[in-house]
Amino acid sequence: MRSPVKAIARSARAERVLTSLFGLLAVAAGALAIVVGLGWLGTFRSQRSVFDPLLAEWIAANPQWTKLIGIGLGIVLLVVGLLWTVRSLRPERQPDMLLSSSAAGRLKVTSGAVTDAVSADAESLAGVSRAKARLVGSAEEPALRLYLWLADGTDIRRIWQTLDTDVLARARSALGVDHLPTAIRLELDTSKPSRVS
Repeated sequence: MRSPVKAIARSARAERVLTSLFGLLAVAAGALAIVVGLGWLGTFRSQRSVFDPLLAEWIAANPQWTKLIGIGLGIVLLVVGLLWTVRSLRPERQPDMLLSSSAAGRLKVTSGAVTDAVSADAESLAGVSRAKARLVGSAEEPALRLYLWLADGTDIRRIWQTLDTDVLARARSALGVDHLPTAIRLELDTSKPSRVS
């Protein structure tokens, strides 16, 4: 049973890349400010104000253009921030699996049907009181997250072997894939305490 990152948790690669780019830009701006401030680019440049006087004169002479540019930059930043937030908060994709495609038609099974079947198959194992499956990734490269609640005293090694040889083997065969990366989480199912009469 292979368990890549996409089966274990949702990927945060895009957020990390964007955050790293913003961080690199901030570091570069800070390094440039230090270089200019120390006078490495000339003493005249280091003594000038941060806000260029020519730019300040242009802003004073063209207040309407300045307002329009400021409003435009604000809208662009707002849209980028909203898109980033929506992308980060959207639900994880659960792919439907295309089993066959021909001139007569296409046979597609929904993600919910796959997870219900795998959950029911896992719950049929002795010692498993509850099971919940989740199909993630893409239709071309699906991955499975399987949550199992075990009864007290269950042989975990037997459950682990049976999952691989029976439950996951049937799931791979039904989906027509050679590999179905799976992350499995095992928990002890705590029963409700009995009331003393």
